[in-house]
Amino acid sequence: MTPTVTELLLNRTKDEHCGLRFEDRSWSWAEVVRTSAQYASLLRSLRGPGPFHVGVLLGNVPEFAFLLGGAALSGAVLVGLNPTRRGEALARDVRLTDCQVILTDSAHADLLAGLDLGVPVLLVDTPPWSALLAEHAGAEIAPVATDPDDLLVLVFTSGTGGDPKAVRCTHGKIAFPGRMLADRFELTSDDVAYVAMPLFHSNALMAGWAVGLAAGATIALRRRFSASGFLPDVREFGVTYANYVGKPLSHVLATAPRPDDADNPLRVVYGNEANEQDVRRFAERFGCRVVDGFGSTEGGIAIPRTPDTPPGALGRLPDGVAVLDPDTGNPCATAEFSAEGQLLNPGEAIGELVNTTGSGWFAGYYNAPDADADRMRHGMYWSGDLAYLDAEGFCHFAGRTADWLRVDGENLATAPIERILLRHPEIREAAVYAVPDPKTGDQVMATLVTTPAFTPAELADFLAEQPDLGPKQWPRYIRLATDLPRTATHKILKRHLMAEALNTQDPVYHREDSTYVPRP
Repeated sequence: MTPTVTELLLNRTKDEHCGLRFEDRSWSWAEVVRTSAQYASLLRSLRGPGPFHVGVLLGNVPEFAFLLGGAALSGAVLVGLNPTRRGEALARDVRLTDCQVILTDSAHADLLAGLDLGVPVLLVDTPPWSALLAEHAGAEIAPVATDPDDLLVLVFTSGTGGDPKAVRCTHGKIAFPGRMLADRFELTSDDVAYVAMPLFHSNALMAGWAVGLAAGATIALRRRFSASGFLPDVREFGVTYANYVGKPLSHVLATAPRPDDADNPLRVVYGNEANEQDVRRFAERFGCRVVDGFGSTEGGIAIPRTPDTPPGALGRLPDGVAVLDPDTGNPCATAEFSAEGQLLNPGEAIGELVNTTGSGWFAGYYNAPDADADRMRHGMYWSGDLAYLDAEGFCHFAGRTADWLRVDGENLATAPIERILLRHPEIREAAVYAVPDPKTGDQVMATLVTTPAFTPAELADFLAEQPDLGPKQWPRYIRLATDLPRTATHKILKRHLMAEALNTQDPVYHREDSTYVPRP
């Protein structure tokens, strides 16, 4: 039976075990529930006509956790606002989601200054808020009736392809993975769940906060992720479980290694979108198990990784999930490979991951009917993720639908090229994307973040040694950058790179004969 977040919270009502730690402060689970009830009472007092939506613009501070609990108990919908948004873009997010009030703090208040929001803004770290909160001290724990399908949070997509959409996250969508992961990794009250990914994003909610809540573990909050602070936090808080999305593993691995790195309590790290090399290196260096799963903010498809999943694959598709041709809706052909491992039939094998049984955990976007219709076609959930299946039935990620390139009349996906580039020992990050071909179609461009030892001149020799790199997959242009443009959840903003194309102050090299040379 699918639980609700309210049920998970009420299970902790009499639990005197430490439930929340933040810097030098701590709360028992019983105190977390009581404080959440206080916040719930306050939220009810702020409610006006219309949708009971509360915008929250905060880092990972205790107030965010109490507001999550308060929303669950009061029936409010928490709208997680992204602090990397600015100006009219941020105001647009507030208006789109029908927020009745914005709760922020002194660290983020300037982001709202001068914006025409049309709703009050309250700072949760100022005396007026403290006085208001005090009026609701000792509030009764009186939760509204909830159902797994009831809306709890609106989470914005990363916006890597344009304006972010507000994803409807129900009680069940958050509580179910929390309980599932807690059971899967056998987490108990003896564990400490480290939450440093931003709480306004689904990864932190479903794979971090909800996991600690379901297990009755201690949740250790980090105001914001820090690569240099990761291992010290693990040791200070006694962290046994952590979650990530995107590139945090890579950032931690970039810190200077020490002989005692594996001397720590960390047992399991769970997340998605890490590259295979980082997963292996992180597990070896820090002496823990790293599990990289596959899922999206929308929640329509999740692919579990089993112990027999080969390197580079996502896992086997669950029942009802298929790789379909986006034009015909027919199943794609099984991938065929050369003896060297090169994909021979990308045009026929690569398609879109589709939940053919329905929407899964996708409950739609808020105020975006056209986007809903694009996701749900013919009663099936179209994920926007590209993939192909090998002969053993394992699924391999090939990028997003926006990551298609057409080179010399052939469709290519970016993810396989990125995986090959990341085999180079001096390449730390790689983003592959299309730039216009002067005649027709696309050319392949890659932006790389490398170590100082990397030399573009020898890259062609390395690529020539990769047996699974097809001739049309070779990058025509290489851009060397100190970092990559990212969203707040560490996803690469390829549209920024595509827009800049060759117009950049970063060094750019182009392929000439058998090497890469500086572009004039």
